[in-house]
Amino acid sequence: MYEIARLAGVSQSTVSRVLAGNTFVAPEKYAAVMEVVERLNYRPNMAAQGLVNGRTSAIGILTRSLGSPFYGELLRGIAVGLQGSSFSPVISMGSEKPNEDLNAVNFLLSRRVDALILLYSNTLTDDYIREIAAETPLVVIGRSVPNLEEQCVYMNNFSGAYTAVAYLISKGHQGIAHITGSMDTPDANDRRAGYIQALIDHQIEPDPELIIEGDFAETSGQLAVDKLLSIRDAHPFSAIFAANDQTAMGVRLALYHRQIDVPNDISLMGYDDLSSSQYMTPPLTTIRQPVYYMGLMASKAVLAAMDGKEFHLPEFPGELVVRQSVSIAGGYRKS
Repeated sequence: MYEIARLAGVSQSTVSRVLAGNTFVAPEKYAAVMEVVERLNYRPNMAAQGLVNGRTSAIGILTRSLGSPFYGELLRGIAVGLQGSSFSPVISMGSEKPNEDLNAVNFLLSRRVDALILLYSNTLTDDYIREIAAETPLVVIGRSVPNLEEQCVYMNNFSGAYTAVAYLISKGHQGIAHITGSMDTPDANDRRAGYIQALIDHQIEPDPELIIEGDFAETSGQLAVDKLLSIRDAHPFSAIFAANDQTAMGVRLALYHRQIDVPNDISLMGYDDLSSSQYMTPPLTTIRQPVYYMGLMASKAVLAAMDGKEFHLPEFPGELVVRQSVSIAGGYRKS
């Protein structure tokens, strides 16, 4: 900064104000400083600046499965929400394994990130999250933490699943199989509960044999089809409600290999409305979860929190997206 000040003919305090960008500087002095900065290809030492202003310009992101299109959309929304700010995302990977999420968050906190966005962690306790929130601006995506509801971004999964199953019933389907997500996650439990309640409200007795636990991945959809088809004569069904679109993609592939037509033989319903779902064959009928928008709003909320401003997170209702993977039920005849 001394060298920049000397070459620009200004004081070091003027250089400091220009680089900080939060105090007015006369236009001619600003231009002189920036000309030298660009000529010297100067890059501020962020760690040193953090020691001075108490900020690291980093937002810690707890995520999982970087290859997942679901988490990819969330991260894209977060990144776009941070554009134009002085903050950059720092990503730490957690997992379903014990203590992995805890270790990932502790790593971020040890790097003195200025705020945290936690994506779909079901292993961190409510008490631990509240403890962090007392010290660090924080937004949670995918779950509701008691006493922190205004800092949580989540969708009503019970309602979304209820809507999906009610639509299948409106098309005449009585036997509806459900492939769940990992049952140690709140969203999978809520979606299964919505599925069951929709059946009960339409006077259809839920069949436990038609509920197969998966893990939200394509492979679990393929494996579930094997089990469902093996019991189909004893437990007939004409539609499958998959807990997410990735599972539905695995279901579709498994049915294709068995020359079972979708939707004429079996109708298929997904959940999430990933961008790739509209390009399936046939295009997938699903429940739209505004994943990108949820990430975007999480970024906006955490930026506002760091500035001491109020930010009211919107509600995120599920929306039925009708495409071509569901048809009117034609019944099932035993082979």
